Amino acid sequence: MRNLYLSNRFFILFGAIVGLFVLSFPVPFMFPLAQTAFVLALAVVAADIILLFNKTVRVKVRRQVPKILSLGDVTKIGISLKNESKQTLKLNIIDEVPVQFQLRDFNIDLTLESEEERLVSYELRPVERGEYAFGVVNVFMESFLGLVRRRYQHKYPMSFAVYPSIVQMKQFELKAFDRVSNQYGIKKMRRLGHSYEFEQIKNYVRGDDMRSINWKASSRYATLMVNQYEDERAQQVYCIIDKSRAMHMPFDGLSLMDYAINTTLVLSNIALQKFDRAGLLTFSDKIGTTIKADRKANQMNKILAALYKEEPRNLEANFELLYHSSRKLIKGRSLLILFTNFESQYALERVLPILRRINNLHLLVVVFFENTEVKEFAKKRVTTTEDIYLQTVAQKFISEKEQMVQKLKQYGVQAVLTSPEDLSVNTINKYLELKSRGLI
Repeated sequence: MRNLYLSNRFFILFGAIVGLFVLSFPVPFMFPLAQTAFVLALAVVAADIILLFNKTVRVKVRRQVPKILSLGDVTKIGISLKNESKQTLKLNIIDEVPVQFQLRDFNIDLTLESEEERLVSYELRPVERGEYAFGVVNVFMESFLGLVRRRYQHKYPMSFAVYPSIVQMKQFELKAFDRVSNQYGIKKMRRLGHSYEFEQIKNYVRGDDMRSINWKASSRYATLMVNQYEDERAQQVYCIIDKSRAMHMPFDGLSLMDYAINTTLVLSNIALQKFDRAGLLTFSDKIGTTIKADRKANQMNKILAALYKEEPRNLEANFELLYHSSRKLIKGRSLLILFTNFESQYALERVLPILRRINNLHLLVVVFFENTEVKEFAKKRVTTTEDIYLQTVAQKFISEKEQMVQKLKQYGVQAVLTSPEDLSVNTINKYLELKSRGLI
């Protein structure tokens, strides 16, 4: 029987019988006792095999997986089990999860009464984009005797694509447009100044721009009334992703490039919901994907499909090529959000003239990353001279990052320095701030 396996109880039992046979050599009267024990053990094992391998023993198995898995988000995988036999079964489930997770100790134990149905679940967190294939669900069954095990294989292979985080996209969409509750992260930006589209006349409240007072309406209603304007629409918003080796640094299982990809999906969705036009450009030593800014119905699907296919490159980023491509591909003044990383002042100064030229044509926002491990080390308590030296170096590194932000602002380039985990929140807040200030 190819699906018959021996349990630990079997080896313990027959180990004890072998011990009896060994003892019977110096003590002859124990030999019949050992023989009897051996025959009884064989009978019990045969009975256990009959209990497990008769036709009435059936377990219904079904795996439940979401249609789409999201990069970097915890996903719950369910396995539905039903004991359709007339006896209680002890089950051991081993699911063949995709090789990307490298789970070599997967093991779920449970006991199912007759006709009992139960749903067990486990969690997976994909950290790579691409195709993920599930294999067989192996169910090992034991009767109450527990001497042998029967394997049942639920052969239902399933393949799923891991896309940039659609979960985060939906979460931040709700936060950005929720006008009732104040959720953590997304700032409520008050519009500073006028945009070009008149919306309505409303009662003046403290904090409204005095220059918006409508004196004719105020005299008519004997109370202060102000003109309210809505944000200008149909503005071009491009997310530019650096795919060079500077973006390969890992954080919590994901590379900086993957964090930028997730944030690009989130920001593009919010820009489209704000009636702006979203576009995409990726680059490294050469230009990658280019999607013209638009707000057609299928624009998000085009951006999602492009982000799904993006692959990192191991060469330096060519910012000169980015400048020429932006002049050629992006028509009209647009908001460009550049996701990149600078680990030293020299790296920034080398490309700063190009960034300034891009900023002259468009409104450029440079988003780069804090080194969170260095930041945590700089806060630790030190006890030795070597620790003091290392912490001083770490604090100098942190200070240099802050100087980069000031350097960019000095030349009129918008900058965001953020930890990878707060990338989406800080980028969205910057976009909303620029819209509220009427800069785009």
